[in-house]
Amino acid sequence: MKGLVIKNTGSWYTVRTDDGQLLDCRIKGNFRIKGIRSTNPVAVGDRVEVRMPQADTEDGLITGIEDRKNYIIRKSINLSKQSHIIAANVDQALLIVTVANPETSTTFIDRFLASAEAYRVPVILVFNKTDLLDDDQRHYQQMMVQLYETIGYQCLQVSAATGQGFDQLNPLLEGKITLLSGNSGVGKSTLINRLVPGANLRTADLSDAHNMGMHTTTFSEMISLGTSYLIDTPGIKGFGSFDMEPEEISGYFKEIFRFSKDCRFNNCTHTHEPGCAVLQALENHYIAQSRYQSYLSMLQDKDEGKYRAAY
Repeated sequence: MKGLVIKNTGSWYTVRTDDGQLLDCRIKGNFRIKGIRSTNPVAVGDRVEVRMPQADTEDGLITGIEDRKNYIIRKSINLSKQSHIIAANVDQALLIVTVANPETSTTFIDRFLASAEAYRVPVILVFNKTDLLDDDQRHYQQMMVQLYETIGYQCLQVSAATGQGFDQLNPLLEGKITLLSGNSGVGKSTLINRLVPGANLRTADLSDAHNMGMHTTTFSEMISLGTSYLIDTPGIKGFGSFDMEPEEISGYFKEIFRFSKDCRFNNCTHTHEPGCAVLQALENHYIAQSRYQSYLSMLQDKDEGKYRAAY
C-alpha cells in the first residue's frame, strides 16, 4: 500500500493511504535514505510504501520511500554530522519574516534562500505584521522588499492579524503544496488560521525577556486547503547549511552567480582574488553588503558548530 506522509511528530508518522485511510506508522528498523544522513529519514510530503497492521494492537509500518523531487534541509541542531529535512516534494515555500517583533535577520533569510536554491524549491518572501510597523520600520521593510525583488524573489507585505495582503497571497497557493517556514514568533500559526478556517492552531505572545518567538508548533503537519496543501513546521532559530561545498555556494546566490561569470579565474572564491567581478560589483553597490556577508558566513560553515548560533 502506498500513501503520503501528512504528519511527523518525531517518532510517529501519520500516513494518508491512497485509498483514503489515516494510518499511524513507525519506521521499519534502522530505516535510512541512501546518501542522506538525517535525524528524520522520513519527512512530511514524502510518498511512502506502508505495511498495513496485521492486528488491532499493531501499528502501520513504513517500509520504503519514493524518490523525492526536492526537499528543504538544514543541519540538525543536535548532531553536527547529520541533517534535518524540513519537508519534501513541495511546489514552493513561503518564508515568513518580520522586520520587528521579532526581527528576522538577513543572514537567516539568505541562508534559507540559498538552501532552497540548492534543492530547487521556489521561495516567496512574506513580510508579516505590517500593521505593527512604525514609519522607520515600514521604510526599512520597503528597502528589504526592493532588495529581494531586485534579486528576483517575489515579496508580499501582509498582516495575518488583519488580513491585509491576503488577496494577493491566496491565489499563489491554489493547487500547490506550500511549505511555511520562518523564525519562531513571526506569525506562521496566525497566518494559517486566517488561510484555513477552523484550523485553530495555537498561537503565543513573544517572550518578554528576549522579544523572540516561543514555539507553538512542535511537529510538522500537512494541512488541507481545498485543492491546496500547507505544510506547517516548527519555528526555527538557526538555519545551518548542510552538505554544501564552498565552491558551490556562490551558485545559490542569484546575483553573485550572475557576476561570477565575469571573474578572471574559474575557481574564484570572491574573497580576495584579482579580477574578481563579484568584488567589483560589491564595490559598485550592485550586490548588497548584507548578501555578501551572508555568503561569507556560509563559506565558513565547515567550522564545526558554527551553525548553532541563532542566525
